[in-house]
Amino acid sequence: MTCRMLLSALLPLALTACGKSESKADDMAGMDMSKEAGKPADKDAVVLSARQIADAGIETALPTVGGIAGAIELPGLIQGDPQGMQVVSATIGGRLVSLTRNLGQSVRQGDPMAIIESREAASLKAEVEAARARAGLAQSNLRREQRLFAERVSPEQDLIAARTAATEAGIALRLAQQQLGATGGGGGALNRIAMRSPISGQVIARPAVLGQTVDVNAELYRVANLKLVTVQISLPPADAGRVRPGLRVVVSAAGRKQDGRVTFVSPVLDENTRLVQLIAALSNAGGTWRVGEPVTAAIMLPSTGDRSVAVPSTAVQSVENRTVVFVRTATGFRALRVVTGRRNGDQVTITSGLAGTERVATTNSFTLKAELGKGGEMEM
Repeated sequence: MTCRMLLSALLPLALTACGKSESKADDMAGMDMSKEAGKPADKDAVVLSARQIADAGIETALPTVGGIAGAIELPGLIQGDPQGMQVVSATIGGRLVSLTRNLGQSVRQGDPMAIIESREAASLKAEVEAARARAGLAQSNLRREQRLFAERVSPEQDLIAARTAATEAGIALRLAQQQLGATGGGGGALNRIAMRSPISGQVIARPAVLGQTVDVNAELYRVANLKLVTVQISLPPADAGRVRPGLRVVVSAAGRKQDGRVTFVSPVLDENTRLVQLIAALSNAGGTWRVGEPVTAAIMLPSTGDRSVAVPSTAVQSVENRTVVFVRTATGFRALRVVTGRRNGDQVTITSGLAGTERVATTNSFTLKAELGKGGEMEM
């Protein structure tokens, strides 16, 4: 009886204690959850959905591994291709009676461009006519002697003499024709000679004046085939050792950019500048470049072949005095601290912080920097 009464008295007390213990445990659990919920997020993370990334125009790419294809940027000057620029000069002294081309006009190889009236021209043409007449007479005598010899009327020595005279007359005619041809030939009248274009191209200079008396070798026109131009660049000797023919050259000026190729690296220094002359060939079929135009030339050096990591300069940002790149994660991006090295063109070497397998934000990474400063979550 006494034991039963004692159990009845203790049971309510035990239940009360258990209830207090469970309540306390629940309170502690609630505190832990509240503490977890209030835990600050990764301060270097930017939470973005795929749609938000696309809308922000953020693009990603893998870093370049294996060394930067460096560039040497130097001023250059557009020049005509030496093989594609010719001077039309007077091959004979006299008076200019016709100039058939103006600046900018196109010409074909062999087109007459000027006509010179000269006493020397008359003499050359007269010599051709006289040599032609002598050659004709010699051929006629040769045919007669051949016929007479066949009829046994003339001796063989007369035939040999006629054959020799015909040969000599033919040589004299060809010589006279070649002398006339060396001056350009043609021109119409007996005392006129035509000056012809040696190449096809465009007239870029015309110093001659109609009616002017010119001496032999006087410049009349300058013709250039500008479908191919060259870029002249002067290199410091230290850089010249890294450049060889065949390397790509990016030529730019006033919103234009085009690739060319190195064709010549001088083996000697210029006596005045002490620099090395470099020539690069550049296609100009569309007339994009003008002779004498200053340009910027970037000589693209070959890869170093090492395992260094490089990213575009647009991928590198400064956040709270740290240099970072934004690496793609499952939930968006994370600012990863890096150490940068040398910069070549639009590429920056990353000496520490990247393995080369991460996808990094290369376009509009400044947007991620701004979002990181606002708390790491982009507003919808």
